[in-house]
Amino acid sequence: MTTVRDELQAQRVDAVRAWTAFVEGGDGDEVRPEILSSWQRSGSAITPDVAEAPMADEDDTRTFYAESPLSVAVSRIEEELRRTADDGDLVLAVTDADTRILWTYGGRVMRRKAESVNFVAGGRWGETAVGTNALALANVNAKPSMVFSAEHFAPIVHNWVCWAAPVHDPVTGEQLGVIDLSTTWDRTHPIGLATARVMARLLENALPTAPPIGRRRGAGASLNAGLELTLLGRVEVVLDGQRLLVTRRQSEILALLALHPDGLSLEQMHALLYGDAAVTTSTLKAEISHLRSALGGQLASRPYRLMMPVDTDVDRVLDLLRAGETDAAVEAFGGDLLPGTTSPALAELADFVAVAVREALLARPTPGAVLRYSSLAPYDTEVVEVALASLPERHPARPLLLARLASSRA
Repeated sequence: MTTVRDELQAQRVDAVRAWTAFVEGGDGDEVRPEILSSWQRSGSAITPDVAEAPMADEDDTRTFYAESPLSVAVSRIEEELRRTADDGDLVLAVTDADTRILWTYGGRVMRRKAESVNFVAGGRWGETAVGTNALALANVNAKPSMVFSAEHFAPIVHNWVCWAAPVHDPVTGEQLGVIDLSTTWDRTHPIGLATARVMARLLENALPTAPPIGRRRGAGASLNAGLELTLLGRVEVVLDGQRLLVTRRQSEILALLALHPDGLSLEQMHALLYGDAAVTTSTLKAEISHLRSALGGQLASRPYRLMMPVDTDVDRVLDLLRAGETDAAVEAFGGDLLPGTTSPALAELADFVAVAVREALLARPTPGAVLRYSSLAPYDTEVVEVALASLPERHPARPLLLARLASSRA
């Protein structure tokens, strides 16, 4: 009587025979088309005798993962992932979009096997690194994939069977990476691929799912959930109704991200924040990492962008000015944007906002708005003078404006 293991052994023998025929003569008639295509791509990049997967830079991998929304998702379902690995003696791995492993966990047996071939955080498992495997196929073809035994291009994993499924950002649809489940070939199970799909859906459901920051509310709208930034005259950061304590530099990073809803690369952020100052990108990465923790992981990377609704007093003031509502804009204007900032981009924006408010007042110097503005900019006498010139002699606001003018000249 033929057992399941007998059937798997026969399947393994067929896979080895087909692999040998391809390696020795390029014949691939006996394998699935997606495996043959992958073998051909792999063969043009590497030889089958790789001993282990190459490793990416450890610090870069750690930093990237800490900044990735995948780290939030894994942390939220890690107990379930670990239980799945332990129960099935599997090794699970989550990769980035380049098939670099970011997180992995293995059962007792598979963990040792995984470590021997660098199936660990930082291991590069793309086709050009180790040849055909389920992680690379799922990534390249953007669909769940299975690779059994010698369907792998490199013999170092001929004893494995792997199932992988892509993981997508539920908001943007971007493919963030893949999740893979691997074990030994003799433990192949029909539900392996279905399990990979389920794990991928679990990860996607655990990702930060708030709409991107670009989907802003209109001026003056109430912000019940998300991020609210006060940047004019004083700094205050409120997340979901709770005030956050952040450093001056972190508030500047938040301001830049709020003003660039489509995101910023590391290099763009560095230039906008530091200009020509001699500050390393590692310092910036550390600041962003701390900020991500404070935001509960809702700060994506590559590009860096906030994954939540946002409202800023800067946007409110500028929106009101565009609408011609000068009095309301001055009421919302709390003073200079991040006074004393050393960020060249924010200093430029601060000048723009201040000039915009001032020019609007010069064009329409209503007494109440001028009085409020002059309390924030007491030495800007021209605005007060223009307002006085526009008022009749007996206007009730004249004494207040004259007093303000006299105090500013004292």
